[in-house]
Amino acid sequence: MSCTVILLASTPNPDELVAAAARICYRDVTAADLLRREEESLSEELLDHIWRSGHHSPFEHAVFTFAVDGLSRVASHQLVRHRMASFSQQSQRYVRMAAPDVITPPSVAAHPEAAAIFDRQVREAHEAYKKLLSLGIPAEDARFILPHGWGTRLVLTMNARELHHFFRLRLCRRAQWEIREMARLMLTECRAVAPVIFRRAGPSCLFGPCTEARPCGRPYKDMEDLLAIEKD
Repeated sequence: MSCTVILLASTPNPDELVAAAARICYRDVTAADLLRREEESLSEELLDHIWRSGHHSPFEHAVFTFAVDGLSRVASHQLVRHRMASFSQQSQRYVRMAAPDVITPPSVAAHPEAAAIFDRQVREAHEAYKKLLSLGIPAEDARFILPHGWGTRLVLTMNARELHHFFRLRLCRRAQWEIREMARLMLTECRAVAPVIFRRAGPSCLFGPCTEARPCGRPYKDMEDLLAIEKD
């Protein structure tokens, strides 16, 4: 199973809303004037200015909600470390795992012997899970036998400021491959509805020197390179 991401909902006109929030900080305007139309270039210039200056609070007013499918619990455990977000995840207490559903790492899939070992262990774990259920063991206890890489589904919500933080960390080539792919799909969705807010999103190497203690040595060339499906 491959990861899929769908943007379920977002703040209407997020670029304009963030620009309006920034406008009240820097200009003498009334509430009625906040959403007045102005030249697109001026809003873009304003958003670029406040982002570069470190004034990021206006970005918190734009919110984005995603549905994610085909993610392992390995990756979801990393995801919930992002505190400024809301999560609703498929429960293994209430949803029976009817069929083997484990995310296979590319390194395993590319190695025939390793893939055979991996698949055998997945099938055996699932058979053990079903046997425990048949013996009357509650699903919330039987699930303990399932692999850490079992697939899951979730809905997550983040504001634009936290998404920038998320993209800076999780789109770095040193991030785990699975959550990096999810972040790539999320950024693609975000840029479709808020191109100005997210045109400077991504790891530090995309906009300047790498800030990692141990750089990967393969900085992204540009946004197109960042959003391309990785071949390795």
